[in-house]
Amino acid sequence: MIVGERLMTNDRFSNDERPRHDTLRARVMPSSNRNVGLLRFGVFEVDLAAGELRKNGVRIRLQEQPFQVLAALLENAGEIVTRDALREKIWPADTFVDFDHSLNTAVNKIRESLGDSASSPRFVETVARRGYRFVAPVTRASINIATVGIADGATAADSGALTLTVSEPLLHPDLHVPIPRRSVVRTLFGLVQVMYLVFYVSGLAHLRDAERVANNFVPGWTALFIVGAVLVTGAVGIPLRLYLISAVAFDFKGLGVNFARLFPFVLALDQLWAIAPFLLLPEIGIGLAFAATAALLYVPFAERTLVRLAYASYLPGPPDAFTR
Repeated sequence: MIVGERLMTNDRFSNDERPRHDTLRARVMPSSNRNVGLLRFGVFEVDLAAGELRKNGVRIRLQEQPFQVLAALLENAGEIVTRDALREKIWPADTFVDFDHSLNTAVNKIRESLGDSASSPRFVETVARRGYRFVAPVTRASINIATVGIADGATAADSGALTLTVSEPLLHPDLHVPIPRRSVVRTLFGLVQVMYLVFYVSGLAHLRDAERVANNFVPGWTALFIVGAVLVTGAVGIPLRLYLISAVAFDFKGLGVNFARLFPFVLALDQLWAIAPFLLLPEIGIGLAFAATAALLYVPFAERTLVRLAYASYLPGPPDAFTR
């Protein structure tokens, strides 16, 4: 049970009525609590209590049944909501309507209000022969409003109070972590690409130094192979990183799909360049070389996670598409 405190100023009481202390304690009455739910995704906000859809704070007109369908999808974000479940929730058994037509119309109105499309869904995805799924990240903000009974003889006019405000981000349905701001995720992903781009350019610019270091530690043919690998992978990696930098900079919505296809190649390339610190062995020593290599071995998986966080809602399948 939550106990709230209310500060009362002295001039609200006569001398006889003035309490001993300025702070009065209030009890929350359990029978008078109610929850007001706010669900946010992108620039949109859904007020479940008021039955309103807003875009950047401006109300968007949405009829009752489409709103109920949207609310059901939002409350189960990332999961498939079957057509049967929507029928039971929104269209009672004694309602005589063409259910399929009514549901399709409701979903079309939702997409129209959100600027979404069935062919390239950013919010509402159709799961063939099953139902629908809301694929964009959703944040829940819940406000608990309670009627408060005031002790020490306070008047009834003082008995209403806002006692608790809680904002709780929803977890990513696949990664099970709070969904961060996309701008932060995209910035981190872009910085990783810049890091690798610097690696490639620096490696190609100091190719003779790399050859000298390789000759000092491995036999001739192996050293030649290492130099050739630096040359080929650096030349291939530069356009790859430029593509990824431009894609994330312009927020290309197809980056999630394209990166999933490129990931095996990116993984192999990054694992090869994870040994790059050993080319600096005379300068940094064996300990730092091993530490840097260990960190670089993890980086491609971090890249994949960043893309899944930023572009999961633009994948054609469920959020776990990378794991297939």
